[in-house]
Formats: sequence, structure tokens, C-alpha cells
Amino acid sequence: MAPGAIDTPVATTSAADKTVLIKPWSRPAVTKENLDWADLPKIDLSRFDEPGGKQELAQQLYDAISKVGFWSVVNTGINDERVLRQFSIGNTFFKEPLEEKRRFPCNFADGEYFGYRENSRWVGDTGIKENIEMLNIPKAIPAWDHIGRHTIVQQHYDDIASFHRDVWEKVIRKLFVLIAIVLELPDENYLADAHDYDKTSDDHLRYMIYNVRTQDEWDRAQAYSKGGHTDFGSLTLLFSQHVAGLQIRTPEGAWKYVRPVDGGITCNTADTLTFLTKGFIKSTIHRVVTPPADQINIPRLGLLYFSRPGDSTPMKPVPSPLLERLGLLTDEDKATDDSQPVVTGTEYVRARVKDVHNKTVIDKRAGTDFVFRGLKVANHYE
Repeated sequence: MAPGAIDTPVATTSAADKTVLIKPWSRPAVTKENLDWADLPKIDLSRFDEPGGKQELAQQLYDAISKVGFWSVVNTGINDERVLRQFSIGNTFFKEPLEEKRRFPCNFADGEYFGYRENSRWVGDTGIKENIEMLNIPKAIPAWDHIGRHTIVQQHYDDIASFHRDVWEKVIRKLFVLIAIVLELPDENYLADAHDYDKTSDDHLRYMIYNVRTQDEWDRAQAYSKGGHTDFGSLTLLFSQHVAGLQIRTPEGAWKYVRPVDGGITCNTADTLTFLTKGFIKSTIHRVVTPPADQINIPRLGLLYFSRPGDSTPMKPVPSPLLERLGLLTDEDKATDDSQPVVTGTEYVRARVKDVHNKTVIDKRAGTDFVFRGLKVANHYE
């Protein structure tokens, strides 16, 4: 079994005020190996408010969302000092005692993903447990005030909450506007409103760590399943952290590494945007593989944001002239009758979270699909 982050504790507690002290974290050196990197478009969000800027950025985004679903953004207005502060908080949390981390576990039985996910599941019959730990923090809105907060989160909640909202406002909202322009929706805020920060949804900021494994452990675990997966919600943001391992599957079926972007964020689309656009927006197929030899002994720390449609967002195709011209909308899709019940974003996401995570053993899913009230995605991609 891979060692956990708790094996080398660096977090300390002040005897005077019992405050968890945050040890600054910095990115490790980039790999020197010659990897097969994917060529991803880079969207400069500093141009968003320029005359014609949104339209030009939307044109740049068109191929990314319709072919592979991966791109990066730069010049977001969120400085790297704040990003590194969040990495440092996450890194410190994973080095807390296990009993502290276990205080607020994810409630996978109900499909809820807020709280701590322990690296406790077995990888099939390999005798190896998964090496991933996570802490998922919901939006800072009244609807989630009852969600338990670990000590480090409570003590640094102002920093976390302001970062949480700024990521949505400075990056996610703008991306939804650009996607709405691509789709020629009647209101450029159509998708942003469907994912409104202040409305109830399962959006979360995630601290994540892939604990160190030996080469043999990586080989045994990955021999069990080499396939990729898609994300559950609408958009995923991945802040640059330098340890290679993330790969995407290209439209040609090749697996290529995703390069870290200095000062930028890697973005990908997910299932619910595919449902809302009848497959026009591609839910990105991706996986994490063994780090390069010069990074295999470095824990792969992650900072991510997951945007998910909420209680009031039905999984019904959006009124897009583009989708209609492409022949993707049926008469039923264009009907205005709202009398028939439609799955909401929260219902779909929670059903999939429960199906994937509410178990003690990771099962093989090659050739299987997840189906929920007419919505269908593959569980496994070669």
C-alpha cells in the first residue's frame, strides 16, 4: 500500500492558540523527460472585456469544446501567490492526523462529495489500495453552512471562501459566457445563470493528493485498468502543480500528457455540458498514470474547482441556433412543454457519485455504461 501523507507530518499546532500552522508549499521542478504533450489552446482572459474580445475568445474556444474538451486559461486576475496559498493549505491538511481528517467524511451513500475522501478502497484484487486523498469544500453560501469544517478549513475559511468565489467569478463565469456565445444562446449569461454561484449546487474546491507509490505498485494498479473517465459536472479547473501524470485521449484515440501552464489553469468540460448540448460539447476523456521517473517519489498535490449545475437546472438541451443548424435538436428537444419531469444537474451528479464511489473495492468497468433516467455515459474508455 502506498504511504499516506500522514507518514511525514509537517503541520504543527501552536500551544498558545491551537492554530494549525501552514507550511508554505512550492511547486517541484518540472520533469526533464521527453513526454508526448498534447497541443492545447490557450485562452487569454485579460481580453474578455475588450471590444470584441469575448467574440474572438469564443472562436478560439470552439474547437476545444467540440473536439476534445481541454484547454488552458491565462491572465485570470487571480495571482499565483493566492494559488500557492491554497496549495499550502491543502498540503498541510493532508499531513494532519488521520483522526482529524476523518471527522467529516464524504457521504457517498447519498452521492454527496463534500468532506474528506480517504485512500481506503482496494484496487480490484491487486492487493493495493488507491493512493488518492481529497478534501472537497462546498461554495460559501448559506445553503452549505451546516457542512462540517475541519480545523484547518475553519481557521482559514475567509481565505478559502474568497478564493472559492473569485475562481467562479473571474474564470468560470467568463467561460460559461464564452460557451454561450459559441452556442449562440439568446442570453450570453444563460449558462452562467444555470450555474449561479449563489444557487444551491454541488460545486466544490478540491485539495487532492496522489501519495507516492513504488513503480511496482503503479504497475500492478494500472494493469487492472488503463482506461480513462469523464468528469461528472460541467467544468473542471486544474491549477498548475508540475508533476506530470494527467493524460487526455485525443479525437484520434491517442493518449497525450497535459503540460503544466505557468500562471495558468487547465480546464475541461464534463458530462452535464454534453447533455445540455446533445453531445456537441465533448466531455473530456482523461486519466492519471505513473509519474515520470524523475518525479515518481514526489506526492502529486492538486488544487481543483468543480462547477456543477444545481437543483434548478434541468438536463434539457439548451435553445441553441448552432445546435439546430447542426441537426442535433429534435422536435422534442425544442418543445416548450415543461410538464414532464426532467433530471436536474444535482440529481444526475449525485447518482453518479454514489455509483462510482460508494464501495470498498474499485471494480473493472470496461464495456459498461452508467445510465440514470435516460442519461448515459460510458464508465470506461480505452
